[in-house]
Amino acid sequence: MNIKYNFILLIILFSQLLSAQRQMEFLKRGIVAIPSGSGVFVSWRLLGTEPQNIPFDLYRIENNKSKKLNEKPLVNETSFLDKTADKTKNYTYFVKSSTKNQEIDQDSANYAASQKPYFSIPLKTPVGYTPNDVSVADLDGDGEYEIILHQTGQSKDNSQKGFTDEPIIQAYKLNGKFLWEINLGKNIREGAHYTQFLVYDLDQDGKAEVVMKTADGSKDGKGKWIGDPTKDYRNENGFILSGPEFLTVFNGETGEEINTVNYIVPRFQGSLNPTPEQLTETWGDAKGNRVDRFLGAVAYLDGKTPSIIMSRGYYTRTAIAAWGYKDKKLSLRWLFDTESSEENKKFRGQGNHNLSIADVDNDGKDEIVFGAMTVDDNGKILNSTGFGHGDALHVGDLDPSHPGLEIFDIQERFDDAGVHFRAGATGKVLWKLPSLVYSKQGKFQGPGRGLSLNIDPRFQGSESWAAGAGLKGIYDTKGNKISDKNPACNMGIYWDGDFLSEILDGTSVSKWDWNNEKTNIIFDAKDFQCESNNGTKKNPSLVADLFGDWREEVIYRTSDNQELRIFSSTIPTNHRLYTLMHNPQYRLSIVWQNVGYNQPPHTDYYLDESVSKVPAPDIYTIKP
Repeated sequence: MNIKYNFILLIILFSQLLSAQRQMEFLKRGIVAIPSGSGVFVSWRLLGTEPQNIPFDLYRIENNKSKKLNEKPLVNETSFLDKTADKTKNYTYFVKSSTKNQEIDQDSANYAASQKPYFSIPLKTPVGYTPNDVSVADLDGDGEYEIILHQTGQSKDNSQKGFTDEPIIQAYKLNGKFLWEINLGKNIREGAHYTQFLVYDLDQDGKAEVVMKTADGSKDGKGKWIGDPTKDYRNENGFILSGPEFLTVFNGETGEEINTVNYIVPRFQGSLNPTPEQLTETWGDAKGNRVDRFLGAVAYLDGKTPSIIMSRGYYTRTAIAAWGYKDKKLSLRWLFDTESSEENKKFRGQGNHNLSIADVDNDGKDEIVFGAMTVDDNGKILNSTGFGHGDALHVGDLDPSHPGLEIFDIQERFDDAGVHFRAGATGKVLWKLPSLVYSKQGKFQGPGRGLSLNIDPRFQGSESWAAGAGLKGIYDTKGNKISDKNPACNMGIYWDGDFLSEILDGTSVSKWDWNNEKTNIIFDAKDFQCESNNGTKKNPSLVADLFGDWREEVIYRTSDNQELRIFSSTIPTNHRLYTLMHNPQYRLSIVWQNVGYNQPPHTDYYLDESVSKVPAPDIYTIKP
């Protein structure tokens, strides 16, 4: 009896331990082979479920014979430069480790003679459209990522009159195979603030779903209409301020509609056709500039299962809804609305053009960093600075000398806090800088962009800077100016092999030269006929750790809009790190990267050249 009791107790304890972990996606080794100047560069993933010092052996297959390339087991890196390869021949590479999961190690990479230094995905771009933002997820459960692409035609900002084209979402495999197309229809306006598409494994079955706001006339990947396709709610100025609004979950493999519910919060409670007076009273204008500002994300609100976050408004009223997805059905978990109480009204107007998801209070559950305020996992306000709306947002362990995570935020219109650096858990402002430039209206005009990356090894933590509003210079984690110069202020990427971040702006990757206070370009996708997206925002379609070693890949469209090209670094590195996609905060950053004004992803740990080992992610994976 004691043996049986102890066995049952062990099962219970193991279940409790497992319940504290997050289930994340099953990934294969992700091995890739890319031509390099002196050979073929091969790299692969270290999974978050493996020991960090697991040894690897790399093999090359030629003429049906395999040859081990490394003399000693590879224990400090997950990459290898094959200098003996003849780049005019065809090879297959694979790695072996001490893992018992043979399927992972059987993943292989093919190198084709005279292969290009990028991976190409040919597109079915509709006439008049341009490939725009990309998200990735494993749609079919094979341990590899698929590409989910937003194709944009004529688009308009919320403040601009005019009709737009219908938003189109497409899916492709990495080998270029076209999977499906969803057309959101004429009752969804095209623009950066309207369509926020989320791709994630919501029911944890190993295959990702796609979630979007839909309307009458949306068409799923099987050609099925959602709602009434005969309806047209566009007014004379091209705005869509009436008619039903839906939230739809689509099957990631087929694009087929799974479940559709009413979108929460509606434009005006109790009416599908609100009057201009009702819209103005509730949101501040009747032209859709405030009511049609949407954000979205995925968060583990209970620490174990993913929830969908969808919001409306951030200039005035703000409503944030959390949805669960189980048994193919959406269910509302909670709703935060600034208009639901007098207490909540003081949090009006605090949202950015973007958001972030992170466990800022270290309780194992995610919070929503919604610009200047942070919403707790239960839908209550955790903290808020009251500084108001901004354009850029960064959350991570930006200052390792300060406990927990930090937030670097910018404010578009605020005089004494054009930018500020605050503690994630408490909202305490650690330092701030004023906006210095007046607008034509006689008000302080805040900066348009801000960035916080670890680019200078002389100072511990991330360096922060902003663009616009007279803000000049780079600042350390304590708010001290360390340079009078401003690098490009856009995105970041891990590219060159050290643990410092590079600066990504437009199509170029640059290294900050801290001694000479300038940036040096080390890669430019413009050399490969590629273009950035979103006008002056100049962002790639996506930056993420898609495959290979821990460094990030970057995706751009070609100038003729007929192809996506994925670039991966071939610079040798002796560093080893878990795939960034198995870091919970980073993985959720990829989900929201395309939302609003694109922002770079961040991990929940600090990284620089002094760090030899990062915490192993507390995760588990289940092969579908």
